[in-house]
Amino acid sequence: MGACCVKQQLTEEDIIFLKKHTRYDEETIREWYAGFLQDCPNGKLTPGTFCEMYKMFFPSGDAEKFCENVFRTFDADKSGTIDFKEFLMAIDVTSAGTPREKLLWAFRMYDVDGNGVIDQDEM
Repeated sequence: MGACCVKQQLTEEDIIFLKKHTRYDEETIREWYAGFLQDCPNGKLTPGTFCEMYKMFFPSGDAEKFCENVFRTFDADKSGTIDFKEFLMAIDVTSAGTPREKLLWAFRMYDVDGNGVIDQDEM
């Protein structure tokens, strides 16, 4: 348990789960996983690493607060890190989700306190 026990292989259960909860086939899931491990060899994406990666794609402006909100939304289990399942499910919604799925995801991102309402101070 802990950092010493890092999973470097996707299990068959992981593949089945991701095929059921995303629009990706097994080959695509494995390709995403290989890339994820290149960027996150321990299998966990931290807030700092996430923000640095985000800044590479969107270099202009102050990304800190936005990164915090996006990271919090990706981190479904609220562990403080994003594992591969959380990552791929978020990528699926943000890139291939229906307009309703994308809107719900964006709402959760801005509803920082999770009360079901986006208050002025959360914008």
